[in-house]
Amino acid sequence: MATSRLLRTSAAVFAATALLISGCSSGRSAAPDTAASPGRAHDAGAEHATPGGGSSALAPLPTAIPPGLRPFYDQKLSWHACGVAGFECATMKAPLDYDQPGAGTIKLAVARKKATGPGSRLGSLMVNPGGPGGSAIDYLQQYAPQPAAVRARYDMVAMDPRGVGRSTPVECLSDKQMDRYTQTDQTPDSSAEVNKLATSYRDFSKGCESRSGKLLPHVSTIEAARDMDMLRAVLGDKKLTYVGASYGTFLGATYAGLYPTHTGRLVLDGAMDPELDARTTNVNQTAGFNTAFTSFAADCIKHKDCPLGTKDTADAGNRLSAFFKRLDAHPAETGQARKLTESLATTGVIAAMYDEQSWPTLRVALAQAQKGNGRALLALSDSYFERDAAGHYSNQMYANPAVNCLDLPPAFTNADEVRAALPAFRKASPVFGDAFAWSALNCAYWPVKHSGNARSIPAKGAAPIVVVGTTRDPATPYTWAKGLSRQLSTATLLTYDGDGHTAYGRGSDCIDTAINTYLLDGTVPPKNKRCT
Repeated sequence: MATSRLLRTSAAVFAATALLISGCSSGRSAAPDTAASPGRAHDAGAEHATPGGGSSALAPLPTAIPPGLRPFYDQKLSWHACGVAGFECATMKAPLDYDQPGAGTIKLAVARKKATGPGSRLGSLMVNPGGPGGSAIDYLQQYAPQPAAVRARYDMVAMDPRGVGRSTPVECLSDKQMDRYTQTDQTPDSSAEVNKLATSYRDFSKGCESRSGKLLPHVSTIEAARDMDMLRAVLGDKKLTYVGASYGTFLGATYAGLYPTHTGRLVLDGAMDPELDARTTNVNQTAGFNTAFTSFAADCIKHKDCPLGTKDTADAGNRLSAFFKRLDAHPAETGQARKLTESLATTGVIAAMYDEQSWPTLRVALAQAQKGNGRALLALSDSYFERDAAGHYSNQMYANPAVNCLDLPPAFTNADEVRAALPAFRKASPVFGDAFAWSALNCAYWPVKHSGNARSIPAKGAAPIVVVGTTRDPATPYTWAKGLSRQLSTATLLTYDGDGHTAYGRGSDCIDTAINTYLLDGTVPPKNKRCT
C-alpha cells in the first residue's frame, strides 16, 4: 500500500488484471463493475459551508448563481466523436478557484452517450467510479454497469473530476520514480526504515508541488461537486441524476448537501461516512479489508491446494503474515527488473479483496509467489496502481492523496503518532494493520494545508436518495453506509448481504432491479430492504 484511503470500484482495480495475468489462473478475473480511499467534505471555495468539523453540518450554497460564475454556467460545449463508438467528448471550462473565478481556469473533460430509446428521454445520468482519482470517462466507456433499460432513457454522462485523468491533472513523479515509490517498505522494522519511508512521502509531496503546485489547493471534493453542478446546468438538466460508487458516494452526498434543490435521483453505492475523521476512517477500512480477507481465507481453506493451508482462517492469516515477512527479507523474482517486495505483495493481496471473483486468481498468484515466482502477484499490484505493461502509471495515485490530504486533517502528523496507534490497527487486522497504519502517514508531509473537516451532510430538502451498502465490503465498510443513510435526511438504505466492493451491476438481480426501478420511475426501495 503506497497510498491510504483509496476507494474505487472493483472494475477499476481489475480492468488491467485479466490482460496481465490471463493464463496464470484457472479462475477468471473480477468482472468489470466498480471503487476506492475515503475522502471528506472540504471547505475550499465553499464560503457558505458550515465551518469546523465533526458534529458540524455541511450547509447548502445559495441558489442564485454568483455573477462571476455566470459565464461558466452559460458556456456551450462543442461535442465531437471520441473513443468507443457512439460516444461524444467535449471540454468544459471551470474556475481554478471558486473564490476568485476570474483568476484562471482549468479544463474538465466530459463524455456522453446519448439515450438509445425506446421511451421518453429522462435527462442525463452522471456516473463516477470513485478513487478519488478514478477516471469517470474510462469507467463510462468501458465498465459502467447501467443496463439497456437505463441507457435507453438517459444520456449517460461522465466527467473526469478536476485533477483527474483527461481533465487538468495532478502530476507528481516520473514512471521510474513511481516504481521506486511503490516498492518502499511500508512496515518499517527500525528507525532507519521509518526515516526512509518518511523520506519517500516527502519526496512524493515535493514532486506534486513542483509539477502541480498551482492546482493542488483546488482539487477538493467540494470544488468537484461545484463542477458537477455547472455541468448539470450546461447540459440543460434542472436536477442531477447520478450513480456514484465508493468515493463517488462522498462526491454525490457532498453535491446533495450543497445543492439539495438541484438533487434528483442519486444512487450512492459503497457508501462513505462523511462524519469520520481520517484516523477513524483508516482504522475502519483496515477492519474492512480484514473482514474481506477472512472471507477469502474461509473459501481458500476449502481447497486442498490452498497456499495458506487448510486448517482455519486464523492459521491462514498467520501464514500470509509469515510470507510477507519472508518477502521483506528476500523479494521474489518476477521475470523482470522489478522484484516482488513485501509492499507490492501486500498491495496485490489488497487488490484481490475488492471482488470475490478474483479469489481463484489470488490463490494461484500466492502459490506461485511462495515458490519464488512473483509475476502474477505483481500483476495484481500493478492493476491496483494502474500501471500498464509499458510501465506507465495513470495519475490516479497522484490525484488520490491530492484530494484526500485536502479534504481532511492528516490521520498522523509524525511517526510517533503512528507507533502509538499500531495496537488499534493490529487489532483491526493482524495481517494488514501495520501497512495500513504507516500508509496513513502520507498526508503529514503534504505541501498544502487541509481545508476541509469531517462533518455530517443532512442535505435537507433533497429528493429521495438511495444509499447502498455491502455487508462484507472491504474498502467501504457496511457501517459507513448506515452512517451516511442516517445523515442524509431523505435517504433509504439498500443492503447487499455479500462480499466485494459495491453492489450495483455485480450479479444481484435484487439489487439491480431495485436501483433500476428507482432510476427509471423514482420509486425508492422499501425501508430496510435486504438483498443477496
